[in-house]
Amino acid sequence: MEYVYTALLLNEADEEIDETNVTAVLEATGVDVEESRAKALVAALEDVDVEEAIDAAAAAPAAGAGGGAAAGAAEEATDEDEDEDESEEEAADEAEAADEPEDDDDDDSGEGLGELFG
Repeated sequence: MEYVYTALLLNEADEEIDETNVTAVLEATGVDVEESRAKALVAALEDVDVEEAIDAAAAAPAAGAGGGAAAGAAEEATDEDEDEDESEEEAADEAEAADEPEDDDDDDSGEGLGELFG
């Protein structure tokens, strides 16, 4: 995460997001810099408008918040009997899921900076 935070910091300071600046910021904070991760970050952000990405990310949770509040109010309106039935079904589903083997192919499905710097 510190690599992504460094990119955000450099963007906020109107500095170029390049390997030299990323390395300098990380070293100044005491992080042991991995050159390959710094290069990957710079390459991943090469054609990205960071301000636009920040605006898009900030707008996404706000769009879902209104629906979440309405859903929460609707859930509170249900009676306790329905809640108990749902709890029993969830417990059965969890027990069933525990018996199923996990799929190891999920490691290849990640994309973006989270996979590079997670």
